[in-house]
Amino acid sequence: MGAALPIGDPVPVGGTLPDDLVIDPDVPFGVYLHVPFCRVRCGYCDFNTYTATELRGARQDAYADEVLREIALSASVIDERGPRRAAQTMFFGGGTPTLLPAGDLARMLQGVRDTFGIAADAEVTVEANPDTMSARVADELAAAGVTRLSIGMQSAVPHVLAALDRTHDPANVSTAVAAARVAGLDVSVDLIYGAPGESLDDWRRSVDTAVALEPDHVSAYALIIEEGTRLERQIRRGEVAAPDDDLQADMYELADDRLAAAGFSWYEVSNWARSTDQRSRHNLAYWRGTDWWGYGPGAHSHLAGLRWWNVKHPAAYAQRLAAGDSPAAGRERPDADARRLESVLLRSRIVDGLAIDELDAHARRSVASLIADGLIEGPEAVRGRVVLTRRGRLMADAVVRTLTE
Repeated sequence: MGAALPIGDPVPVGGTLPDDLVIDPDVPFGVYLHVPFCRVRCGYCDFNTYTATELRGARQDAYADEVLREIALSASVIDERGPRRAAQTMFFGGGTPTLLPAGDLARMLQGVRDTFGIAADAEVTVEANPDTMSARVADELAAAGVTRLSIGMQSAVPHVLAALDRTHDPANVSTAVAAARVAGLDVSVDLIYGAPGESLDDWRRSVDTAVALEPDHVSAYALIIEEGTRLERQIRRGEVAAPDDDLQADMYELADDRLAAAGFSWYEVSNWARSTDQRSRHNLAYWRGTDWWGYGPGAHSHLAGLRWWNVKHPAAYAQRLAAGDSPAAGRERPDADARRLESVLLRSRIVDGLAIDELDAHARRSVASLIADGLIEGPEAVRGRVVLTRRGRLMADAVVRTLTE
């Protein structure tokens, strides 16, 4: 059911923002809509998701109306502090958003449109399980204003999918891609590498299968063992092997080579796109630290330096909104040092890098050694930016530690 929420300051019942918070109308505004429902719980997943037996009073068929209540509440909260801004990006994540009827997703999208407006060139993404996609669903989503489908492929190899507790039919990935294309949607496919029992040849097969689908965008994430998940317990008991760091590094390099050969360029450590226009603008907003409002149980938001997060369980979320209260569980306002550290952590992962003059004196002195170690690009650093080499992408955490300790 997801990791524990952070411990933060209490939030006023109505969600009122601090008196001194100033919204900058020129900062891009995005919207995240969390759909917390899944048919099964994957053993590696610690996202805030719930199967039918875990809902305990919450109702999927009422969920769109609940989100619309939070959208209305957010507008009244924002109106107290500054102008409303049209959404530049929207992202339906989960969970499995396409477990809901396409009409429910369309109503939530329309709620944002009616309340804030949606930019004419907005990127509107829906995450989808391959088994929940069809030509009809893709057409309905496109008609509602969705522009991009992110398909959870994960692997093309049945035994790897089984190790991840993924239940979709691998053949349905190509069906989902085809449906999205006919509907005029951009397509991203998501992959995971390093599952128990996955070989380098297995991973090669998955990458090559993904490339053959001719998507616009590919995400490839190393499997991370999260505390409290079923997979973590299996590894602790010795039932399956933990991911091998060296093998995962080989898998990353294989993916980077094959994607580059197919015309994809990396723009974030785990993300590749065919062109700059096909990068995920919504995810780039997170890495660049712009503003967004997250709707739904457990969703996080960021506005003018203030962060807050909603209660986790769908039933608690529904109860608060039914009472006219904010679903926010806590919030925080990081100081300048914390914001600087976060900026280094996030922006060093993207191909744009970050300006060296934004680093403190200690971090600036570390740049030369990072160049010498082949972890950041020398020519880019000379021009005043920190940009990771491929070796640096493999050791991104180490680079961040060097720049922030």
